[in-house]
Amino acid sequence: MIKSVGQNMSAAIEASRLRDSGKTRSASDKGGPSVSSFSASASPAARMAAEGAPVNMDRVAAIKAAIASGNYPVDPAAIADKMLALDLPING
Repeated sequence: MIKSVGQNMSAAIEASRLRDSGKTRSASDKGGPSVSSFSASASPAARMAAEGAPVNMDRVAAIKAAIASGNYPVDPAAIADKMLALDLPING
């Protein structure tokens, strides 16, 4: 099953809150090892996966407010360019 954007964002927000508060969830809370259970020798990728994505909650709130008020600028051409750049392999 594919998680919706909201589900992924909720997990990222929770990870950010836990990091900011200095607490970690235990393995039983989220079905895996806690952030504190990773040793210092764990790979950076493993540590980043355990911590979740960094989330700037002030930025998220500002974007939500701009969208709600209808003042969020959307540049369809820039979006299309980025999508094409991600999907097309560079042959060289």
